[in-house]
Amino acid sequence: MKNAILLLLFNCLFVTISLAEPPSDVILGDWISQQKDGKITIYKQGDKFYGKISWSKTPGKKDTKNPNEALKSRDLLGAVILKDFSFTGSAWENGTIYDPHSGKTYDCILKIKDNNKTLDIRGFVGVAMFGRTSTWTRP
Repeated sequence: MKNAILLLLFNCLFVTISLAEPPSDVILGDWISQQKDGKITIYKQGDKFYGKISWSKTPGKKDTKNPNEALKSRDLLGAVILKDFSFTGSAWENGTIYDPHSGKTYDCILKIKDNNKTLDIRGFVGVAMFGRTSTWTRP
C-alpha cells in the first residue's frame, strides 16, 4: 500500500513538472502589436531572447526610417526588432527595441501580464521611468 501511494505521488509530481513551462520561456511565440499592424515572433537563441516581425498589415514595406543607409531598402517583414533580452526572474531586461515607425532604437524591458495573455513593452532612453509602454497581445 505504501509503495502504491508513493508511486502515485511520484507520478503526480512527474506530470506536474513535465507540464510546467520554464518561466523564462512563457514569452516565446507570437504577439500582436498594440496598433494591430504587425505580428512579432519572439524566439530564443542561447540564453537571449529576440523578436522579429513575422506578419505586417503592409507587406513589402521598406525600413525607410532606418538611420543606417544600408538598411533603408530592407523589407520590414523578417526584421529583428527585439534584441539581446535576458530573463531576470520577473522580466526580460537589458535588451533593445527598434521602432520601425520612427527608425529609433530604445532600451527596453518586457513584462508578461494577465496570465501570459499580454506583454508590456517599456521603451526608454537612459531611465525606464522616462519611457513609454506599449501592450502586445497573443493572437
